[in-house]
Amino acid sequence: MSEPVFDTEGLFDDDYLYFYAPRDAAGSLSDAETDLIWHLLGIEPGMAVLDLACGHGRIANRLAARGAQVTGLDVTPRFLELAHEDAAARGVDVEYVQRDMRELPWTARFDRVINWFTAFGYFDDAGNRRVLAGVTRALKPGGRLAIELNNYVAIMRSYLPTTVMERDGNLLVDRHHFDPLTGRNVAERTIVRDGSVRRTQYEVRMFTYPELRDWLLEAGFATVDGYGEDGEPLTPQHRRMIVVAKLE
Repeated sequence: MSEPVFDTEGLFDDDYLYFYAPRDAAGSLSDAETDLIWHLLGIEPGMAVLDLACGHGRIANRLAARGAQVTGLDVTPRFLELAHEDAAARGVDVEYVQRDMRELPWTARFDRVINWFTAFGYFDDAGNRRVLAGVTRALKPGGRLAIELNNYVAIMRSYLPTTVMERDGNLLVDRHHFDPLTGRNVAERTIVRDGSVRRTQYEVRMFTYPELRDWLLEAGFATVDGYGEDGEPLTPQHRRMIVVAKLE
């Protein structure tokens, strides 16, 4: 089986920020998600927290403002540059690391790890499991992990072969299909912005709750629970799935 297509520079860039920025222009969504993360993971001031695939630091910097000792890891230099700028503007100290999430360098360093907004599943199954193994190793005994991603049941119920985002006459168009033999959503993204057209491809693994739960148990976690975007136990009606795993 071939390695999934994952063009990080083509997928996560200034165009991505441009089209997704209106989603949380006032910051209220990020504030609410930070509240939820703090609650579900039982974070306390002074805890060491890793934001895995931290992007431009919208969650990491908010956690730091609440007193957590935060490290943010991402592979995209531009996102980390923006994360540093936002941290400075907020007057918080966050350690930002540019690195592939399959190559976590830490052992028993963190009390909590978060992986938010469908930032897991972009590699083949061996690579995705390698990420989980690295997280298990990086957590202290009793540590917890939260992964937030699409709720497979809800997505499949309303699956569309084409989705379009529009901003100021510019377009982000995803044409995709789901491969049931691999569990991957395979997509071609077309960006039409300021008179230019750019295309990139990507694939992301989609998980049912039982499948991801079993992966986490195999990675060494002792218990796994599933929630929706409101923090309540996961149902078919939830748009998002949050999986919280705990080490012994």
